Amino acid sequence: MSCHGTAQNPVLSRSGEAALAPLPLLRVLLVGGPNVGKSTLFNALTGSRQHTTNAPGTTVELATGTWRTAAGDPAGAAVEREIIDLPGTYSLLARSSDEQVTTDALWELARISRQTSAHPGVVVVVLDATALARSLYLLAQVAETGVPIVVALTMLDLATTATDSPLAREDPETLAGALATTLGIPVVRMDARNRTAGGVSELAGAVDAVAELPLCVRGIAPSTSSFCYGAPGAALRQYDAPHDDLESELEHAEALFDWVEHVDEQVNSCLALPLPRLLPESEPRRLRRTFSDRVDTVLLNPWAGIPVFLAVVWLLFELTTRFAAPLQSAINQLVNGPLAAAVTWLLGLLGLGDSWVQGLLVDGLLVGVGTVLTFLPVMAVMFAALGVLEDSGYLARAAFVADRAMRSLGLDGRALLPLIVGFGCNLPALAATRTLPRARQRLLTGMLIPLTSCSARLTVYVLMASAFFPDHAGTVIFAMYLTSVLLVLGGGLLLRRTAFRDVHAGPFMLVLPQYQRPHLRTLAMSVRLRVGSFVVRAGKIIVLTMVIVWALMAVPVSGQHSVGHVPVTDSLYYSVASGIAPMLAPAGFGNDHAAAALMTGFVAKEVVVGSFAQSYAVAEPGSPTRAESLGERLRTSFAESSGGHGGAAALAFMVFLLAYTPCVAALAEQRRLFGWRPTVSALTAQLAGAWLLAVLVFQVGSRL
Repeated sequence: MSCHGTAQNPVLSRSGEAALAPLPLLRVLLVGGPNVGKSTLFNALTGSRQHTTNAPGTTVELATGTWRTAAGDPAGAAVEREIIDLPGTYSLLARSSDEQVTTDALWELARISRQTSAHPGVVVVVLDATALARSLYLLAQVAETGVPIVVALTMLDLATTATDSPLAREDPETLAGALATTLGIPVVRMDARNRTAGGVSELAGAVDAVAELPLCVRGIAPSTSSFCYGAPGAALRQYDAPHDDLESELEHAEALFDWVEHVDEQVNSCLALPLPRLLPESEPRRLRRTFSDRVDTVLLNPWAGIPVFLAVVWLLFELTTRFAAPLQSAINQLVNGPLAAAVTWLLGLLGLGDSWVQGLLVDGLLVGVGTVLTFLPVMAVMFAALGVLEDSGYLARAAFVADRAMRSLGLDGRALLPLIVGFGCNLPALAATRTLPRARQRLLTGMLIPLTSCSARLTVYVLMASAFFPDHAGTVIFAMYLTSVLLVLGGGLLLRRTAFRDVHAGPFMLVLPQYQRPHLRTLAMSVRLRVGSFVVRAGKIIVLTMVIVWALMAVPVSGQHSVGHVPVTDSLYYSVASGIAPMLAPAGFGNDHAAAALMTGFVAKEVVVGSFAQSYAVAEPGSPTRAESLGERLRTSFAESSGGHGGAAALAFMVFLLAYTPCVAALAEQRRLFGWRPTVSALTAQLAGAWLLAVLVFQVGSRL
C-alpha cells in the first residue's frame, strides 16, 4: 500500500462505504499510550460486541470486537469492521512483551499492506489533547511503518486544565482542524462518553476514506528496510536494522523530536498563537496549578499518601467481603433453596426423585452453577472498584507510593494492590492483576497471590488453633498470616532468580493522568463484559470440577450402597483420600480425615471444617471457636498419625493449607488469565512446596 498524496483538509465523509461493503472485514488497530482514553473509545465503538483473547504465544490480553455503523444508504447493510485494542505504549521501542505485541501488530499490518493490493486495515492513533508532544512522538513512529493512519483526539474535556501545552486550551474543533492541516491526515475529535455527538460517525467516515485512499503523515518518510517487512511470524523490530548502534538511534530519535517541535510550531501558526517567549533567568516561568497538582501535593507525600493508600486497600477489603457477603449469601440461599427444591420437585414428577440423576443435577451441576453465581458479586465489586480507581487517576498515584516496597521482587507499585486484596480473596486479587502494565509482571504477581492467606482459610485456622492451642490461639493465627507474608516475599525472590529472571526492577516511568470523574455507563459496560468473561471461561471449569467431585462422592467402593446414596467413608472420594494419606505421613497428618479435608479444600477452603465434621460423623459446630466434640476427634486422630505430636502435626497441616493449591475458582481464573501451562506449573510447584514446608514444620516441631 502506498501513499497517494496529501490533503490540506482531509475528507471525513463516508463516501467510500458502498465500495467497502463487499470487501472482507476491515481491520482497525487502536494504538496509543496508557491513560489516553483508548480503552474507553474501544468500548464506545464496540459496545457488547467484544471479547478478550491472548496474543498468540503470549499471556498478553487483547480486546477484539466488531465496530458496526449504519450504512449511508437507508436500504444498505450496516458496515462492520474488526477492531483490536492493542496494549498501551509510549514508544515502538518495545521494553516488554505487551509493547512488543503492539509493535509486531503494526509491522505485520505494514508487511501485509506491502504484499497485497487490498486494503487490510487502518491504524487509529489516539492522541492526548492535554499532552500532545508526548503523543506526537508515538504518532511519528507509527507513521514510519507506512500503515494508513487516522488520528483520534481525546481528553478534550480535560484540556482546559492542562498546564504543559498552550494548544490544549484551544477550541477542540479548531485544534483538530489545525492538526489535520499540519499532519496531512484525518484528525477526529472524540468524546467517547457522548453517544450522540462524540465523533463516532466522523471517525468511521475517516477510517473508511483512508482505507480507500491512504495518506502519508507530512514530514515522516515510511521506512523501506527489508528487515522490517521480513517473513511472516518474525518478531519485527523497526529499529534493529535501520539503526544498528546507539549513536544512530539517538540521531533518529532527535530527528523525530525535531519533527514534533515542527508540528507544534505549525499548529501554533495555524491557530495564530504567539510562539513561546524566552524568559530571562531572573523571571521564572509561572505555571498555573491545577486541581490535580494540588491534590498530588498530599497523595504523593509519603506521610499522607501511604495512609491514604492503606485506607483505599481497607475499603477494597470491606467491599469484597462485607458488602458482597450478603449478596453471596442471598444467591446461595436461592440456589440451595427454591431452585434446588424446584429441580427436585420436577424430577419427582418425572419419576427420577431420590435417584442418582437427582444427585447429579442438584448436588453436582446445580451446586457448581451456584458456586459460580456466588462469586459474581465479589467479581463485580472488584472490577467496579478497580475501574473507579483507574478512571479517576488515583491508581497511578497508588503505584507511585507503593513502588519502593515492591522493587525487591522486580515489580512496580501497582503489584502491591492485588497482593493485599489476596488476603481477602484470591479470586478478585487475580482479577486485579489486569492493572499491571506488563504481561510478565502480571504472571509473576498471579503466581504469588495464592500464597496470600485468604479469609476462607481463617475458619480452618480458628478451628485448629482452638483445638490444639486454646491458650495461644490468637498468636498461632497471627503467625499464620506472618508466614503468608514471608512466603510471598520468599516465593517472589525465588521466582525472580529462576523462571522470572527477565523481570527486572528497572527505572519506574509513570505518567500521572489528570483526575477525572469516572463515567458510569462506560464503567458499567466494562464490569459487565469482564464478569461475563469470568462466567463463560472460568465458570465452565468450576462447574465441571464440582460435577467430578460429586461423582467421586456418589460412587461406592465398599458396602451395599447404590450410586448417589453413599456415606462419605464408603465412597470413591474417601478411597482416593486413603491413597493420598500415606504421602502426608512425613508431615504428621497422614490420616484419611485430613486427606479428605484437603481434597475438599481444593474446591473451597471454607468447606474444610464441614469435611472434618462429615468424616468424623459429628455435627459441624455453629461457631468455629466452639469445637468441643470435633476438636476432641481432631486431637485424637492427629496424635495417632503423628506419634503423639499432635500440636506439631496441626501446625504442619495449617502451613500445608496455606501454601497448597488455591480453590478451584481461583485456579479457573488463573487459567483464564494466563493459560493452562503456567497454571499447571504453578499448581505443581505449590503442592511440592506445601509438602516440603509441612514436613519441615512437623519434623522440627516434633523434636522441640
